[in-house]
Formats: sequence, C-alpha cells, structure tokens
Amino acid sequence: MTSQLTLYRRLFTYVRPYVPVLIAGGLLALVVAAMEGAVAWLVKPAMDDIFLKRDLVALRVVPLLLLGAYVVKGLSRYGQSYLMASVGERVIARLRAEVYTHLQAMPLAYFAQRHSAELMSRVVTDVNRLARLSSTVLVMSIRQVAMIVALVAVMLAREWRLALIALVVFPFVGIVVRQIGRRLYRINRRAQEKIAELNVLLHEAFAGTKIVKAFGREQHERERFSRVNQRLLALALKDQRTDQATEPLMEILAAFGIMGALWYGGHRVIAGHMTPGDFFSFTTALALLYGPVRQLSRIANTVQQSTSSIERVFEILDTPPAIADRPGATALSSFGDAVVFDRVGFRYADADEFVLRDISLTIPKGEVIAFVGMSGAGKSTLLDLLPRFHDVTEGRITIDGHDLRDVTQASLRSLLGVVTQGTFLFSDTIHYNIAYGRPDATMDEIARAARQAHAEDFIAGSPEGYQTLVGERGVRLSGGQRQRLAIARAFLKDPPILILDEATSDLDAESEFMVQQALTDLMRGRTVLVIAHRLATVRNADRIVVVHGGRIVEIGRHDELIARDGVYRRLHALQMEGLTA
Repeated sequence: MTSQLTLYRRLFTYVRPYVPVLIAGGLLALVVAAMEGAVAWLVKPAMDDIFLKRDLVALRVVPLLLLGAYVVKGLSRYGQSYLMASVGERVIARLRAEVYTHLQAMPLAYFAQRHSAELMSRVVTDVNRLARLSSTVLVMSIRQVAMIVALVAVMLAREWRLALIALVVFPFVGIVVRQIGRRLYRINRRAQEKIAELNVLLHEAFAGTKIVKAFGREQHERERFSRVNQRLLALALKDQRTDQATEPLMEILAAFGIMGALWYGGHRVIAGHMTPGDFFSFTTALALLYGPVRQLSRIANTVQQSTSSIERVFEILDTPPAIADRPGATALSSFGDAVVFDRVGFRYADADEFVLRDISLTIPKGEVIAFVGMSGAGKSTLLDLLPRFHDVTEGRITIDGHDLRDVTQASLRSLLGVVTQGTFLFSDTIHYNIAYGRPDATMDEIARAARQAHAEDFIAGSPEGYQTLVGERGVRLSGGQRQRLAIARAFLKDPPILILDEATSDLDAESEFMVQQALTDLMRGRTVLVIAHRLATVRNADRIVVVHGGRIVEIGRHDELIARDGVYRRLHALQMEGLTA
C-alpha cells in the first residue's frame, strides 16, 4: 500500500499545475452535491404540504424548486466533468511526451534488451489506461464524496438514530472494496504483461509476413496468437467477474441498512414520532446515497486496475539514461585535426567479457580508413562508440583532443554522417527522408543532394516525384534506391566525418555500381571510416585496420597486408576461393 501511495504522490506532481482548474471543478461538484441533497430535502414539503395539507402555494413552488435544482445540478455536472476530464487528458499528454522523450535519450543497448513492441505497449496502452484513471477518478471522486456528505447531512437532520442504523453497513463495504481491489491489481498486472506480449507477437508476425509465408508457418503463428489471446481472455473474464461482483455485494449490504431503516422508521411513523414526509425524505436521501457509494467502490476498482499501468510507466521514467551530457559539456563546432582511439576497451553492461580490448588508433582529418575482419570481430561495435551509441568502458576517444564524454551529444553527432547496410527510411515522402537530418533545407539543396547521390532519375520517374510515399521502411523502393536516398541524406547533412557500414552489400551488380559511384562522390574531401566485408571494396583505402577477437591485429595498405602472412591475407584468400568456387 505504501508503494502505491508513493506512485500516486508522483502522479500528483503532474496534476499540480492544474490545481486552480481542479478547485473550480471541485466547487462545481459541491454544487451538484448540494442540489442532490436539495432534491432529497424537498421530498418532505412535497409529501407533507402538498399531499397531506393540500397547500396550493406549495404545489406551485415545490415543483419549480425541484426543476431549478435539477437544472443547476445538470449544468454544474457538465462543467465539473469537462474541467476534471480536461485536466486528466493534459496530464496524460504530458506523461506520454515525457516517456517518449525519456526513451529517445536511452542508449542503443537499452533497445537491444527490449522489444520495440513492448515499449510501444507502455507508451500507448499503459499511458492510455491512465487516461481512464484520471477521467474517472478526477471527475467522479469529488462529486461522489460531496454527494455522500450532503445526503448523510439530510439523513442526520431528518432522524439521526435512523441514519446510524442505515449507515452501520458502511465499514463492511470498505472491507469488501479493499479485498476486491487487491485481487483486481494482481489480475491487471498480469493482463498488461500479456498485452505487451501480444503486441510483440503481432509486430513480429506483420514484419515477418514474407518469412512466415515462405516457410508455410501460418498455422504456427495462428496457434501462437491463439495461446496469448486465450490467456488474455481468461484474465479479462477473471477481471470482469471480480469487478462486477462489487455492485451486487454493495446492494446486498445496502439491503441490510434499508431493512433496518424501514423497520425502525416504520415504528416511528406509526407511533407518531415522525411524519410520513420526514420518513420519505429520509428514505429518498438513503436511496440516493447508495448510488454514490457504489460509484466510489467502482472508482476504487478502477484505481487498482490502473495501478499496474502506472508502475510500468514510471519504471521507464526511473531508468536513467546510460549516456547523458555532463554538466558544462563542450559543444563542438567543427572537426580540424584527428579522431583518436586511446587504449579503448568496451563491454556491454550485462556482459562479463570485453567485446573490444586495447584499441589504439589515430585517424587524421581527410584519411579513409577501412575496418575489416570476420563477423563478430567487433568492427560495428567499435564504430558505434564514435557517435556515442555506447560509451567506452576503458580508455577514451577524442576528437581534436576533446574526450567524447566531455562534449554534447548533439554537437558530436552533427559532425558525423552514417550510411549503413540496413538502410532505414521513414514511412513518409522521399522529400522527408532526404531532408531528415536538415529539415530546414531548401528544395534546391534537396534536389542537389539527390543528384549527387545518383537518385534524381528514379525520383523523377516516381508517381509524385519528391512527394512520393516510400512505404513502411521504404518497402516501395528497391534496395539500391533506398541506399541512394540514405546517401542523399548524408550529402545534404554534409558532415566532415563519414561512417559507412558495408553500404553496398546485398545489392545487385547494377545497383551496387550506382551506389558505389554515389559513395565515391560522398567520400571525397571527408574523413571516412568504412566497415567492409568484401575486401575488393577497400583496396584504395589510405589504411586498412584488421580487427580480430576484439583487438586491432594489423594496420596497413592492401598490398602491404597481402605481403604479410597474417589475418588479412587469410581473409583475402578465403574470399578469392569463394569467388572462384
């Protein structure tokens, strides 16, 4: 319970800016409650003055007062509901934005450990459940509590002994609500985990549709979905059984209170100690009272059903970014000297073994460096350290003498351009994807970048030119076209340092030729770090760095390394054998 109170105190910090609006809504809720009490109060004059005394003045006045009470109640209820709900929606929008912003600051390792669909479930599904919580709790709680207070006041004013008899069941109501709430929390915690699992399954099934069909695994995927879906159904039914049990239990407990009130009140009326108007005014207040009590019990259920979502959202916010700008970090404005890897070692946070060890390398401005080695040697990990996708575990990397950990990430990455084998395009237009790194670029600059990337011809042949939609991950384009758009994006950014991660592999000969031409133009006049699996693509590099087992084992030009009996020569021989086989 303490941990839940802590969660809701944290949630209240998001509500605090809207306290004036909440106060206004609370005042309107008091008006609603007062009108509810007024309706119960007016039952006595309606009964005694109109039906027993046959008072014509009361006949004209009391119905008008009842109408006025309902009109004021309706208008106040609308105003209070809107004000409270608007606060709830603003809180949810802010919380959703904070979660997304926080996730954007997390390093690549964080996303490698979690499925993207599971994170989407937290940002969308869990935060949306908070919308339900806020709209229900903020709108209903104040109103229902105020109505209970007003109606109990009417009951006590009419007959306090009778009121005590009717209210004796309330402690039992609290016990029932508490027990049901605990059960609902446990059920919904499991349900949210299953929803995240379902999102992961759907994401993989849709993204891998081609593989599913190619291997004839549709039935397997249907069975996977059915298992998770059936488990979700079981949890949903269990949640409904538990939740829906609240109201019948409330009514049964209420029946005991009403029975006692009728028995005692009937005796009082028959004995002449109460008028029928007093009694029916009391019973009206009592009948109206159990409505707010039932609503409060449902609100308590909603709180418990949503608590697990709050925990999952704050779990993300409580995970600190492993990579963040230090206080007073320097902003790099340019690159003028060299990139230096100084005794660099790296291992992942959850691993015991180092992926990279004792990496020392100086890359002067304007040099083209190729990194080669067997798969898993650590080439991509090494170059991921330069943009600070990961931070070094040992040693340091500097640009112009500045340790990367002492400069701002934004200024560091502004100096870098990255073109990878797995080109990612956003589900938007060609224009948007080229201009992604420079959204303020003019159309002339974008067209020039496309021309430099040898992409102008296929863009001109597209249905809507630069406004053509590329589809999810660029699915409407060929591999070569996607690569050329990625190169155009790098041309437009015009970075002094370029990282190429095997940007021409998996392309047909014609596409590779065009992409290679574009890359040659892009590399001109820049400092370039190339990861290459095909050694034929790095013959003209100023230096070739051979990475093996997480270490640099050889450095030199192609001819120099071929002349040695080392790792590079063996790699070259293996590739030549593969080509001639």
